[in-house]
Amino acid sequence: MKSFGVHLFFLFFLAASASVTVQAFTGTYGINYGRIANNILSPDEVVTLLRAAKIKNVRLYDFDHSVIKAFSGTGLELVVGLPNENLRDVSANADHAMDWVKDNVQTYLPDTQIRGIAIGNEVLGGSDEFSGFLLGAVKNVYNALDKLKLSHVVQITTAHSQAVFDDSFPPSSCVFKDNVVQYMKPLLEFFSQIGSPFCLNAYPFLAYMYNKDQIDINYALFLPTEGADDPKTKLHYDNLLDAQIDAAYAALENAGFGKMEVVITETGWASHGDENEAAATASNARTYNYNLRKRLAKMKGTPLRPKNVVKAYVFAIFNENMKPGATSERNFGLFKPDGSISYDIGFHGFKSSSAESSLPPLKEIRAASWIGSCSIILTMTTALLLQF
Repeated sequence: MKSFGVHLFFLFFLAASASVTVQAFTGTYGINYGRIANNILSPDEVVTLLRAAKIKNVRLYDFDHSVIKAFSGTGLELVVGLPNENLRDVSANADHAMDWVKDNVQTYLPDTQIRGIAIGNEVLGGSDEFSGFLLGAVKNVYNALDKLKLSHVVQITTAHSQAVFDDSFPPSSCVFKDNVVQYMKPLLEFFSQIGSPFCLNAYPFLAYMYNKDQIDINYALFLPTEGADDPKTKLHYDNLLDAQIDAAYAALENAGFGKMEVVITETGWASHGDENEAAATASNARTYNYNLRKRLAKMKGTPLRPKNVVKAYVFAIFNENMKPGATSERNFGLFKPDGSISYDIGFHGFKSSSAESSLPPLKEIRAASWIGSCSIILTMTTALLLQF
C-alpha cells in the first residue's frame, strides 16, 4: 500500500509539473561526487556524510547503479552523468538512448530523486573527438524523457569549460571561439527551447595560476581588494568568479541567448599541488571554499545579472588519488577519503583531522575580510582628504 501511495503521488507530481520548466538545481550550493579513487567511502557512507553536511544537490559523472541506489529515499537530489564515451552510441541510435534512460533514470524514480542528466562533460573547446555527437545525444535523451513523460521532471544539461570562450576579460568582451560556434549555437537553440541553462565549470584557481602577474590572489579568493572595472558596462567586480560568470552571460548575449541562465557546475581550489602550483595550499583552498559558501548563501546575482541568483556545485567531495595529471588534480576534495575534513569551512567529517592543527582558526578568515574592507575604506578616505 505504501509503494502504491508513493507512485500515485509521483503521478500527481508529473501532472502538476507538466507546465513548469524543470530545475535540476533547486538550491544554491551543491557538490560534485567524483570517484576516480580506490580508497574513498562507500556510497552509503557518502550519503550519511552529505546529509550531515546538509548538502542536498549532488552531481555524478556517470550512472553507477550502486551509487544511484544509495541515494534512494534520502531526499538528496541527483544529476547523473552520461560520459563522453557514450555520446557516439546515444547520438546515433534513438533506441539506445531510450534504453539508457529506462535503465539508468526511469527505473530509480521516484525513490531516487534524479533531477537532471549531464550529457558529457567539457565536450566542446578541446579536441573535436566528441563534439559532433553532443547535440544528437542531447536530443535523443531529451526525446526519450519526453516519450516517458519525464521531460518535466528531469532536466538535460551539458557542462562547458572556459576553453569555449575567447577574450573573457573584461567580461563584456567575451565571445565564443570561432571553432566552437558551429557546435554551440544549435545546442543553445535547443536548450533555449527546452528551458535548460548554460552550465559552466569556472575555476578562479586556474585563472590565477595562469595569470599571476595580472590577477590579485585576493580577487580570486573573495577577499577584500580594489577589484576590477569593465570599461564598457562600467560595472565593478570585487571577485573573479562573478566576472567569469558575467563573461559567460556576455558570450550568450552576443550569440543571441541573453535570457539563458548560467549555472556553475564546477568550481573549487586545490589544497596541494606541484612545485609550480604554489597557490594550491590548504589555507587558500579553505579561504576560497569558505567565502564561496558565504557568497552563495547571500542568494544574489552578479553585477551584470543581479536578479539571477548564483548557483554553484563545488568540486569536489573527495581528494581522488587515481586522477591523472598535476598533483592539484588529486587534491580538490572538501573531505579526505576516510570522511575527515580536508580543512574547516563549517562541515563536520566522520573523524577529526590532524590537518586542522597546521591552519589558523576559521575566525581568522572572517577577521581578514573585515580588516581588508576597513583598509580599503581607509585608503579611499585618505585619498579624498588629500584632495582638499
